[in-house]
Amino acid sequence: MFAQHYRLKIIAAATVILATVAISPSAEAKCSREINVPISAAGQSVTIVDGNISGIYPEILRSFGSKESCTFIFSDVPRSRLEVLFNTGKADLLIPASKTPDRDKYGIFIPLVFSRATIISIEMNRPSIKTAQDLLEHKELKVVLVRGYDYGDAYQTLVKELNKQGRVILEADPVSVARMLKANKFNITIMAPSIFVGAIKDDDRAKDILDKLRYEPIEELPWGDSGVYISKSSLSEEDKASLKDLLQRAEKTGAIWKSFQSHHDADVLKESIRPR
Repeated sequence: MFAQHYRLKIIAAATVILATVAISPSAEAKCSREINVPISAAGQSVTIVDGNISGIYPEILRSFGSKESCTFIFSDVPRSRLEVLFNTGKADLLIPASKTPDRDKYGIFIPLVFSRATIISIEMNRPSIKTAQDLLEHKELKVVLVRGYDYGDAYQTLVKELNKQGRVILEADPVSVARMLKANKFNITIMAPSIFVGAIKDDDRAKDILDKLRYEPIEELPWGDSGVYISKSSLSEEDKASLKDLLQRAEKTGAIWKSFQSHHDADVLKESIRPR
Protein backbone atom coordinates (compact mmCIF):
# COMPACT_ATOMS: atom_id res chain seq x y z
CA MET A 1 0.00 0.00 0.00
CA PHE A 2 2.80 2.38 0.96
CA ALA A 3 4.80 1.49 -2.18
CA GLN A 4 1.78 2.13 -4.40
CA HIS A 5 1.12 5.48 -2.71
CA TYR A 6 4.81 6.46 -3.13
CA ARG A 7 4.72 5.56 -6.84
CA LEU A 8 1.61 7.69 -7.32
CA LYS A 9 3.31 10.66 -5.65
CA ILE A 10 6.32 10.31 -7.97
CA ILE A 11 4.07 10.13 -11.04
CA ALA A 12 2.13 13.21 -9.89
CA ALA A 13 5.33 15.19 -9.28
CA ALA A 14 6.72 14.21 -12.67
CA THR A 15 3.47 15.28 -14.32
CA VAL A 16 3.69 18.71 -12.71
CA ILE A 17 7.34 19.14 -13.83
CA LEU A 18 6.52 18.13 -17.41
CA ALA A 19 3.55 20.47 -17.51
CA THR A 20 5.68 23.34 -16.22
CA VAL A 21 8.34 22.72 -18.87
CA ALA A 22 5.67 22.52 -21.57
CA ILE A 23 4.25 25.96 -20.79
CA SER A 24 7.53 27.67 -19.95
CA PRO A 25 8.47 30.29 -22.58
CA SER A 26 12.17 29.57 -22.06
CA ALA A 27 11.61 25.90 -22.90
CA GLU A 28 9.98 26.92 -26.17
CA ALA A 29 12.67 29.35 -27.24
CA LYS A 30 15.99 28.20 -25.85
CA CYS A 31 19.13 28.87 -27.91
CA SER A 32 21.95 26.33 -27.90
CA ARG A 33 24.68 29.00 -28.10
CA GLU A 34 25.25 32.74 -28.04
CA ILE A 35 23.70 34.54 -31.05
CA ASN A 36 26.14 36.69 -33.02
CA VAL A 37 24.60 40.03 -34.05
CA PRO A 38 26.87 42.52 -35.84
CA ILE A 39 24.89 45.76 -36.01
CA SER A 40 25.21 49.39 -37.04
CA ALA A 41 23.59 52.62 -35.86
CA ALA A 42 20.12 53.17 -37.31
CA GLY A 43 18.40 56.11 -35.66
CA GLN A 44 16.63 55.09 -32.47
CA SER A 45 16.26 51.53 -33.78
CA VAL A 46 19.94 50.99 -32.98
CA THR A 47 22.02 53.52 -31.05
CA ILE A 48 25.77 53.28 -30.51
CA VAL A 49 27.36 55.76 -28.11
CA ASP A 50 30.96 55.30 -26.92
CA GLY A 51 30.76 51.63 -27.84
CA ASN A 52 27.51 51.04 -25.93
CA ILE A 53 24.90 49.42 -28.17
CA SER A 54 21.25 50.09 -27.36
CA GLY A 55 18.04 51.26 -29.05
CA ILE A 56 14.71 49.67 -29.90
CA TYR A 57 15.92 46.39 -31.38
CA PRO A 58 18.84 45.60 -29.04
CA GLU A 59 16.58 46.36 -26.07
CA ILE A 60 13.87 44.03 -27.40
CA LEU A 61 16.33 41.23 -28.11
CA ARG A 62 17.92 41.51 -24.66
CA SER A 63 14.56 41.66 -22.90
CA PHE A 64 12.99 38.67 -24.64
CA GLY A 65 16.29 36.81 -24.75
CA SER A 66 16.69 36.99 -20.97
CA LYS A 67 13.23 35.51 -20.53
CA GLU A 68 13.70 32.78 -23.11
CA SER A 69 17.32 31.67 -22.60
CA CYS A 70 18.83 33.30 -25.67
CA THR A 71 21.94 35.48 -25.31
CA PHE A 72 22.74 38.04 -28.01
CA ILE A 73 26.29 39.29 -28.58
CA PHE A 74 26.31 42.64 -30.37
CA SER A 75 29.22 44.21 -32.24
CA ASP A 76 29.50 47.58 -33.98
CA VAL A 77 30.04 47.16 -37.73
CA PRO A 78 29.64 49.60 -40.67
CA ARG A 79 26.30 49.10 -42.43
CA SER A 80 27.94 48.27 -45.76
CA ARG A 81 29.78 45.36 -44.09
CA LEU A 82 26.70 43.89 -42.42
CA GLU A 83 25.37 42.46 -45.68
CA VAL A 84 28.71 40.75 -46.41
CA LEU A 85 28.87 39.21 -42.95
CA PHE A 86 25.29 37.98 -43.15
CA ASN A 87 25.59 36.62 -46.69
CA THR A 88 28.73 34.65 -45.77
CA GLY A 89 27.22 33.15 -42.62
CA LYS A 90 29.29 35.21 -40.19
CA ALA A 91 26.24 36.95 -38.69
CA ASP A 92 23.28 35.09 -37.21
CA LEU A 93 20.84 38.00 -37.55
CA LEU A 94 20.48 41.00 -39.86
CA ILE A 95 18.50 43.69 -38.01
CA PRO A 96 16.80 46.00 -38.79
CA ALA A 97 16.21 45.03 -42.40
CA SER A 98 13.62 45.57 -45.10
CA LYS A 99 12.50 42.47 -46.98
CA THR A 100 14.27 42.14 -50.34
CA PRO A 101 14.66 39.27 -52.85
CA ASP A 102 18.45 39.29 -52.51
CA ARG A 103 18.33 38.95 -48.72
CA ASP A 104 15.78 36.14 -49.05
CA LYS A 105 18.56 34.00 -50.59
CA TYR A 106 20.50 34.04 -47.34
CA GLY A 107 17.98 34.44 -44.57
CA ILE A 108 14.53 33.70 -43.18
CA PHE A 109 12.60 36.94 -42.85
CA ILE A 110 10.51 37.70 -39.74
CA PRO A 111 8.33 40.82 -40.21
CA LEU A 112 8.02 43.06 -37.15
CA VAL A 113 6.53 46.34 -38.43
CA PHE A 114 5.45 48.01 -41.65
CA SER A 115 7.78 50.74 -42.86
CA ARG A 116 8.52 52.88 -45.88
CA ALA A 117 11.27 55.09 -47.20
CA THR A 118 10.44 58.58 -48.40
CA ILE A 119 12.27 61.41 -50.05
CA ILE A 120 13.56 63.72 -47.32
CA SER A 121 14.82 67.25 -47.88
CA ILE A 122 15.05 70.58 -46.14
CA GLU A 123 11.96 72.52 -47.16
CA MET A 124 12.45 74.37 -50.42
CA ASN A 125 10.26 76.17 -52.91
CA ARG A 126 9.81 73.49 -55.58
CA PRO A 127 6.99 71.29 -56.90
CA SER A 128 6.27 68.06 -55.03
CA ILE A 129 8.01 64.86 -56.05
CA LYS A 130 5.42 62.09 -56.26
CA THR A 131 7.08 59.47 -58.47
CA ALA A 132 10.51 58.14 -59.34
CA GLN A 133 10.19 59.82 -62.74
CA ASP A 134 9.60 63.18 -61.06
CA LEU A 135 12.85 62.74 -59.16
CA LEU A 136 14.77 61.71 -62.28
CA GLU A 137 13.58 64.87 -63.99
CA HIS A 138 14.79 67.11 -61.13
CA LYS A 139 18.39 66.88 -62.30
CA GLU A 140 19.46 69.80 -60.14
CA LEU A 141 18.99 67.65 -57.01
CA LYS A 142 21.88 65.58 -55.70
CA VAL A 143 20.79 62.43 -53.85
CA VAL A 144 22.74 61.56 -50.69
CA LEU A 145 22.29 57.94 -49.58
CA VAL A 146 23.61 55.68 -46.84
CA ARG A 147 25.93 53.03 -48.25
CA GLY A 148 24.39 49.59 -47.69
CA TYR A 149 20.76 50.69 -47.23
CA ASP A 150 18.29 48.76 -49.39
CA TYR A 151 14.54 49.23 -49.72
CA GLY A 152 13.89 46.66 -52.43
CA ASP A 153 13.99 46.33 -56.21
CA ALA A 154 12.27 49.64 -57.01
CA TYR A 155 14.75 51.47 -54.78
CA GLN A 156 17.71 49.77 -56.45
CA THR A 157 16.34 50.55 -59.91
CA LEU A 158 15.91 54.21 -59.01
CA VAL A 159 19.42 54.44 -57.54
CA LYS A 160 20.84 52.82 -60.68
CA GLU A 161 19.17 55.45 -62.88
CA LEU A 162 20.31 58.28 -60.61
CA ASN A 163 23.85 56.90 -60.79
CA LYS A 164 23.70 57.03 -64.57
CA GLN A 165 22.93 60.74 -64.22
CA GLY A 166 25.88 61.19 -61.87
CA ARG A 167 23.68 62.41 -59.04
CA VAL A 168 24.34 59.93 -56.20
CA ILE A 169 26.59 60.63 -53.20
CA LEU A 170 27.18 57.82 -50.68
CA GLU A 171 27.76 58.40 -46.98
CA ALA A 172 28.49 56.02 -44.10
CA ASP A 173 25.51 56.86 -41.86
CA PRO A 174 22.36 59.02 -41.53
CA VAL A 175 24.13 61.72 -39.49
CA SER A 176 26.62 62.29 -42.31
CA VAL A 177 23.69 62.47 -44.73
CA ALA A 178 21.99 65.09 -42.54
CA ARG A 179 25.08 67.25 -42.50
CA MET A 180 25.24 67.07 -46.30
CA LEU A 181 21.62 68.18 -46.56
CA LYS A 182 22.27 71.06 -44.22
CA ALA A 183 25.33 72.19 -46.18
CA ASN A 184 23.54 72.27 -49.55
CA LYS A 185 19.85 72.99 -50.07
CA PHE A 186 19.91 71.06 -53.36
CA ASN A 187 20.60 67.76 -51.62
CA ILE A 188 17.91 65.21 -50.79
CA THR A 189 17.98 61.71 -49.33
CA ILE A 190 15.83 58.58 -49.46
CA MET A 191 15.32 56.58 -46.28
CA ALA A 192 12.79 55.85 -43.54
CA PRO A 193 12.05 59.11 -41.66
CA SER A 194 12.23 57.28 -38.33
CA ILE A 195 15.82 56.26 -39.06
CA PHE A 196 16.80 59.74 -40.24
CA VAL A 197 15.18 61.73 -37.44
CA GLY A 198 16.23 59.26 -34.77
CA ALA A 199 19.85 59.55 -35.88
CA ILE A 200 20.09 63.35 -35.81
CA LYS A 201 17.89 64.36 -32.87
CA ASP A 202 20.88 64.27 -30.51
CA ASP A 203 23.50 65.51 -32.97
CA ASP A 204 24.41 69.13 -32.21
CA ARG A 205 25.60 69.81 -35.76
CA ALA A 206 22.43 68.61 -37.48
CA LYS A 207 19.45 68.66 -35.11
CA ASP A 208 18.53 72.25 -35.99
CA ILE A 209 17.13 71.03 -39.33
CA LEU A 210 14.49 68.82 -37.67
CA ASP A 211 11.69 71.40 -37.86
CA LYS A 212 12.55 72.19 -41.50
CA LEU A 213 12.29 68.68 -42.95
CA ARG A 214 10.02 67.83 -45.85
CA TYR A 215 8.84 64.22 -46.33
CA GLU A 216 7.62 63.10 -49.75
CA PRO A 217 6.42 59.50 -50.26
CA ILE A 218 6.66 58.27 -53.85
CA GLU A 219 4.54 55.64 -55.59
CA GLU A 220 7.44 53.28 -56.21
CA LEU A 221 8.31 52.99 -52.51
CA PRO A 222 5.09 51.93 -50.75
CA TRP A 223 4.63 50.51 -47.26
CA GLY A 224 6.42 47.19 -46.87
CA ASP A 225 7.68 44.71 -44.30
CA SER A 226 10.57 45.56 -42.02
CA GLY A 227 12.03 43.27 -39.41
CA VAL A 228 14.87 40.80 -39.04
CA TYR A 229 16.54 38.11 -41.10
CA ILE A 230 17.64 34.85 -39.47
CA SER A 231 20.65 33.25 -41.17
CA LYS A 232 19.95 30.09 -43.15
CA SER A 233 23.56 28.92 -42.98
CA SER A 234 25.04 29.80 -39.57
CA LEU A 235 22.40 28.36 -37.24
CA SER A 236 21.03 24.93 -36.41
CA GLU A 237 17.42 24.16 -37.27
CA GLU A 238 16.60 24.22 -33.56
CA ASP A 239 18.12 27.66 -33.06
CA LYS A 240 16.36 29.02 -36.14
CA ALA A 241 13.06 27.81 -34.70
CA SER A 242 13.85 29.28 -31.27
CA LEU A 243 14.73 32.69 -32.71
CA LYS A 244 11.68 32.71 -34.96
CA ASP A 245 9.48 31.96 -31.95
CA LEU A 246 11.16 34.65 -29.82
CA LEU A 247 10.82 37.34 -32.49
CA GLN A 248 7.21 36.50 -33.27
CA ARG A 249 6.39 36.68 -29.56
CA ALA A 250 7.95 40.14 -29.39
CA GLU A 251 5.81 41.32 -32.31
CA LYS A 252 2.57 39.73 -31.10
CA THR A 253 2.83 41.19 -27.59
CA GLY A 254 2.98 44.70 -29.04
CA ALA A 255 6.32 45.35 -27.32
CA ILE A 256 8.03 46.49 -30.51
CA TRP A 257 5.36 49.01 -31.48
CA LYS A 258 5.26 50.37 -27.91
CA SER A 259 9.02 50.84 -28.04
CA PHE A 260 8.76 52.77 -31.31
CA GLN A 261 6.09 54.99 -29.76
CA SER A 262 8.30 55.71 -26.76
CA HIS A 263 11.29 56.65 -28.94
CA HIS A 264 9.58 58.70 -31.68
CA ASP A 265 7.09 61.52 -32.05
CA ALA A 266 3.76 60.59 -33.62
CA ASP A 267 4.33 62.74 -36.72
CA VAL A 268 7.54 60.86 -37.57
CA LEU A 269 5.88 57.45 -37.08
CA LYS A 270 3.01 58.55 -39.30
CA GLU A 271 5.44 58.98 -42.18
CA SER A 272 7.48 55.82 -41.74
CA ILE A 273 6.33 53.11 -39.28
CA ARG A 274 3.08 51.23 -38.70
CA PRO A 275 2.30 48.30 -36.39
CA ARG A 276 1.42 44.95 -37.94
